[in-house]
Amino acid sequence: MSLALPKALEKLIEKLERLPGVGRRTAERYAYDILRGSAGYAKEIADSISGLHESVKYCPVTFSLIEKDDEVSPLYSDSSRDKTTIAVVAQPFDVIALESTGEYKGTYHVLKGLLSPIDGIAPEDLTIKELLERIENDKVKELILATSGSVEGESTALYIQKLLEDNKKITISRLARGLPVGLDLEFADQITLSKALEGRRPMP
Repeated sequence: MSLALPKALEKLIEKLERLPGVGRRTAERYAYDILRGSAGYAKEIADSISGLHESVKYCPVTFSLIEKDDEVSPLYSDSSRDKTTIAVVAQPFDVIALESTGEYKGTYHVLKGLLSPIDGIAPEDLTIKELLERIENDKVKELILATSGSVEGESTALYIQKLLEDNKKITISRLARGLPVGLDLEFADQITLSKALEGRRPMP
């Protein structure tokens, strides 16, 4: 703990520093911004955080984020969406990225991560079992593996493809290589994602 800072401010910095991609300097800037704002501003942030777990949950079918009172994701219950096509993504915010293109009319399945032995993330830690059940229940015809081009993303895509290699009723495709290697979908621009969707190709 820094002796140059009040304990409450240091505590906030330490908590912010635990967020992904936030180092000490960034955490300090965030904390100071909150401090120099009004007490009402700080309370709004605190209220938003404290009510998060009570207001948001995972869809039991797609595992995207939904309102607490919703039974399933609106993108799944919408009758205009094609349930026979599923885009498989790593994280909930990848859904938002693909939706922003306005090009995709199927449904989604969020894995809640990617395979990473070095981080201790195994197949049973992801929603792969639930994906296989959906493929049967919704009579899926196309599975779009929309994971990133990172080592983890490619490994996860290949693992899922291997599980389904005997299923001749389904086409398994991969986003086109317009996406830079290692880039998470949520950070890709709409034009790049649109082209990647249009140019998706069957996996060999």
